[in-house]
Amino acid sequence: MKILIADDHAIVRKGLANILKDEFTELELGEASNSIDTINKSRKIYWDLILLDISMPGRSGLETLKQMREDGIKAPILMLSMHPEDQYALRVLKAGASGFVNKDAATDELIKAVHKVMTGRKYISNATADKLAESMDNNGDTPSHENLSDRELQVLELIGSGKTVSEIGVELSLCVNTISTYRARILEKLQLKNNAALTRYALDNVLV
Repeated sequence: MKILIADDHAIVRKGLANILKDEFTELELGEASNSIDTINKSRKIYWDLILLDISMPGRSGLETLKQMREDGIKAPILMLSMHPEDQYALRVLKAGASGFVNKDAATDELIKAVHKVMTGRKYISNATADKLAESMDNNGDTPSHENLSDRELQVLELIGSGKTVSEIGVELSLCVNTISTYRARILEKLQLKNNAALTRYALDNVLV
């Protein structure tokens, strides 16, 4: 069994590797620390499962996921994130992920998710499934940030965490002008006026 762990933090990759080794025998693990490395390894090697972090420097995990699906990668891809599950579950499933697990989840939930997606099924937690069901019954009302693109949502989260446009540009490997353009689009879509309002919005909607 071959599993690729894609996360930009070495300590997280090691922790995930230890969890998987305790559960699965004859396990062959691969590691990737960024989008380019993840895509290259997914093209060159067949993996039974790919664990992919949403928040990676440069190209995000969501963009990486979409690229791998466009490349015809059929392996189950389980997305991992520190962000609230209900903020990303639908996005990642629509993009072709097999499931989503919050990094704060217990070890047994991760193992449960791995076993489930390995059988070809989708995985989200029961709590998130309930929230998604409730939102569908809420007369179609959805939070304004649901209308943001994946990259816009990522920029909003980083602004909400207190990062400047320059810092976000460095983290995402994008120029300042590009980040400023994303910021302007976010302000327009959310009908807000400045960074303070964006930060308040992110906090109120548990995006950070």
